[in-house]
Amino acid sequence: MASGSAPAVLHLVLGEDEFLTERATTGVVSTVRAATPAGQDPPVVSRLGGPEVTAPQLFELLSPSLFGEARIVVITGAAELGKDAQSAVFGAARDLPPETVLVVQHTGGGRAKALVADLRKAGAEEHAAGKLTRHMDVVGFVRSEFRTLDVRVAPEACEALVEAVGTDLRQLASACGQLVADTGGKVDVEAVRRYHSGVVGVSGFTVAERAVTGDVAGAIEALEWAMHTGVPHVVLADALADAVNSIALVGTQRGVPSADLARQGLPPWKVKKVTAQTRYWSIETLGSALQVVATLNGEVKGGAEDTSYALERAVRAVGTLASAG
Repeated sequence: MASGSAPAVLHLVLGEDEFLTERATTGVVSTVRAATPAGQDPPVVSRLGGPEVTAPQLFELLSPSLFGEARIVVITGAAELGKDAQSAVFGAARDLPPETVLVVQHTGGGRAKALVADLRKAGAEEHAAGKLTRHMDVVGFVRSEFRTLDVRVAPEACEALVEAVGTDLRQLASACGQLVADTGGKVDVEAVRRYHSGVVGVSGFTVAERAVTGDVAGAIEALEWAMHTGVPHVVLADALADAVNSIALVGTQRGVPSADLARQGLPPWKVKKVTAQTRYWSIETLGSALQVVATLNGEVKGGAEDTSYALERAVRAVGTLASAG
């Protein structure tokens, strides 16, 4: 690897999201290979990891190469490494052989949790790969994908794409790339609807908007159609939670400038609409609605056998609370 501008040799990919973990790892590999001097063979990539990995295996892989070839060693599943294997990784991280780059994938927990702090002390360059659990973070991921593709996309179109595709980052990344290719970079709400028809027709946000304004019958009708056309249940639950949480954010901070609300996660273009929705709510009913959507989140993401029923019950409850004011 070239001197002076050479990339970091120690990397910690931290988080539980498999897609982000692999993307970060691929990015490191690409950066290192791009820095390989002309005429020199690109580094060989080796992967090893998991709870069954032994210290001798790691020592062999991380020892100086007899022929001095460049290497990238990727340790997967580092959170479950045994004590001796952890020591081997940390020992190598503090004094890596020449022409060796070490990438450690770690969830942040597990029996090797302490290895995270050790690698940080050793000067690892850190790459975030945590799961995106908040709706605004998933939408932010979509915006970032489009920026990476050198395309400017309005927030409404990013929201529509999340509604249509769901919260799986791998699928969202693929959808972003395909939309840019299909539209020549002219991505708007209509383009999302055109290329994802049958899903966005009745969206999670249609259901949520009717519920939080007290239209119980309309919300249930929209919910049934959304589920019939294949809108993922988790997207419907996230949309309802986002609507209630947005009302709570605005309703408890009346008079706060839009710019300040934006810094707390509410885009300026949504403030006017959400402000109008707050008239349907009191502090008491809003508190109850927040409990409803929190319960729904747990049910849809693994706690309920019948998520369709859980969604209908939650939508009906939120709509009833809104109509009660």
